[in-house]
Amino acid sequence: MPKYIIEREIPSAGTLSASELKEISQKSCGVLRKMGPQIQWQQSYVTDDKIYCVYIAPDEAAVREHAQQGGFPANQFSEVKSVIDPITAE
Repeated sequence: MPKYIIEREIPSAGTLSASELKEISQKSCGVLRKMGPQIQWQQSYVTDDKIYCVYIAPDEAAVREHAQQGGFPANQFSEVKSVIDPITAE
């Protein structure tokens, strides 16, 4: 199943408290439960003004639907084509 990176522009995301991040995570998980197992959230990376989320989903439309149902910003969607790491260099 395809993997997607979603870029979410959230001003001052890096200053969100642990409880705010927990609330956002709970909301996301609630939407995912309603949508069913075809879409999975793997993890997210929080930076100063953005959150980058990694999802496994059947298509981009499912990831867009998750963002819409959750009321989350979703500024860019990118399908992961390959994964490389230091072992790739060997």
